[in-house]
Amino acid sequence: MDFGYSIAGAFVGFLVGLTGVGGGSLMAPILILFFGFQPAVAIGSDLWFAAVTKSVGGVVHRQLGSPNWRIVGRLAMGSVPASILTLLWLGYNHGGHLEAKLLLKLLGAALLFSACLLPLKARLNTTFQNLRNHLGDGFRTHQLALTIIGGAAVGCLVTLTSVGAGALVAVLLMMLYPLSLQARAVVGTDIVHAVPLALVAAIGHSFFGNVDWGLLGMLVIGSIPGIIVGSLVAGKVNDVLVRIALSTMLAITGAKLLFW
Repeated sequence: MDFGYSIAGAFVGFLVGLTGVGGGSLMAPILILFFGFQPAVAIGSDLWFAAVTKSVGGVVHRQLGSPNWRIVGRLAMGSVPASILTLLWLGYNHGGHLEAKLLLKLLGAALLFSACLLPLKARLNTTFQNLRNHLGDGFRTHQLALTIIGGAAVGCLVTLTSVGAGALVAVLLMMLYPLSLQARAVVGTDIVHAVPLALVAAIGHSFFGNVDWGLLGMLVIGSIPGIIVGSLVAGKVNDVLVRIALSTMLAITGAKLLFW
């Protein structure tokens, strides 16, 4: 079974490196549906998995020159404080985690939302490129506030479900920065931003006892080579096919969790 954890880690790590998506979107559901972990433990362990795995992916993308550090900072200005506030709310009002059935519903809904957004990335990018051209400098004046607000929403969702740091941020970046970020830059910026967010959320869940450290070790053994390979081939494979396949997996998994 431990070997199965490492295989799952390698698979998810590869997808994260390739697309910036797949960490919380796939790992937590895999742990719940295939390995039988409780939702709170799956989410807490997944957040540590994302923090470690995406740190490695971030180093690779940094060497490739793909992250936009200014936008990473803007996202973190919203996401990290939102994550801390969400953790405080969980600790004071819910003993560190929500009830299992509610967590499954939240996780399923987040996955379905992500699945719906992924196939629309190209169309959304074109739409917002046209809007950016039409508004001119007026669009830029709202980018900072919208990026911080979007980051805050993602920070809250990631802390509760471990989903959103990849799929939702990728779409958010394509919407707000359609001209300045190419595909590889979107992936690199997405992955680097996810590191501090996942780390803050993971530390909080550790205090709540929502982490299985033995499981985490086996996942990381597989994920590190997986994300290195995925990061190196990012931008060299058919992005449309990858999005369709990933969206299909997220939709099926989300539906399964919603009707668990």
